[in-house]
Amino acid sequence: MDERYTIAPIAHIHTDFPEKFGIPRQSGLVPDLTARIVFTPPYRDPNALLGIEGFSHLWLIWQFSTVAAEYAAGRPWRPTVRPPRLGGNARRGVFATRSPYRPNALGLSCVELAGVDGCDLLVKGADLLDGTPIYDIKPYLPYVDAKPGARGGFADHTADYALDVAFPPECLARVPQEKRAALQGVLQNDPRPAYQHDPGREYALAFAGLTVRFTVADGLLTVTAVE
Repeated sequence: MDERYTIAPIAHIHTDFPEKFGIPRQSGLVPDLTARIVFTPPYRDPNALLGIEGFSHLWLIWQFSTVAAEYAAGRPWRPTVRPPRLGGNARRGVFATRSPYRPNALGLSCVELAGVDGCDLLVKGADLLDGTPIYDIKPYLPYVDAKPGARGGFADHTADYALDVAFPPECLARVPQEKRAALQGVLQNDPRPAYQHDPGREYALAFAGLTVRFTVADGLLTVTAVE
């Protein structure tokens, strides 16, 4: 029996990240981030959302669309990857990680449901690129999904990504008030690739229509410009 199955997006998410750089490494790390899930016909039906407002959190099943495009262009699948949590040097089996480079390029994120706007969902804490296709949405069920005693493998034994942030007032003034807390959270979580620690390097982060430039040295991220 042929077990291959074609799936189509039910929705797309709209976030403040037009590029991969700066997206939090996991959902929920920056709870102030906001996003909108817009359903695609024929799934844009309010009846499909009946009762969803009773749940505080949702699971999103989605596609790493940029990775899927690389696979389509001929990039081979590999059984091991280099997790950022291990500095990008040590290899682990792909199924022991949340790497985007997995056979079906599928992602799983837990987000907070902030509201229902007609046929759209407003969510917080998403770790997705703007325009990412969503393949399914399921409610988070605390009585089965929460496992307080669960072990976190190698992710339990690596340093937290946390930086102090120096944000000059003249730069902060260029950021809309409603986006400041989210941007601050993104910067605190160290958006740099795990293998880059050059204190003389200036980085550029695209966020909410802005370009935020910064440097990092000795655990302090300093914003140098907002354009």
